[in-house]
Amino acid sequence: MKFKLDENLPVSAASVLVAAGHDVDTVPGEHLTGRPDQDVVTASSAAQRVLISLDVGLGDIRAYPPGSHAGIVVVRLADQSAATVIKAIGDLASLAKPESLSGAVAVLQRGLLRIRHP
Repeated sequence: MKFKLDENLPVSAASVLVAAGHDVDTVPGEHLTGRPDQDVVTASSAAQRVLISLDVGLGDIRAYPPGSHAGIVVVRLADQSAATVIKAIGDLASLAKPESLSGAVAVLQRGLLRIRHP
C-alpha cells in the first residue's frame, strides 16, 4: 500500500510502515510543508497514496467525502507524543487490511479504527 505522512507526524513513523512492506512518502519530502490541506489531499490522490495525519479537519466527510480522494486516515490521540503516534500507526495494519483504506476516510484511535467507505 502507498501512504503519505502529513507534516504533523513524526518522520520516524515512516520506518514503521516501510518495515511492514508499505511504500511511504512524507509531506516534507514532497516539499508540501505549509501548503493548504486541499493541496496535500490533491497531491496524495494524484500519487495514489493514503494520507495519514493528526489534522482532525481532514476527517470531515463533508469537505473530503469518501471516494473523492485516495484515502485519509486521521490519527486521534489524547497523547500525541512521537512514541504514542508511532505505536498507533504501527497498529494500523493489525486493525484493518490496508486495501480497505483506499478512498475511505478513517479515524484511528487507540485500538480502534472507524472507516467510512465510498
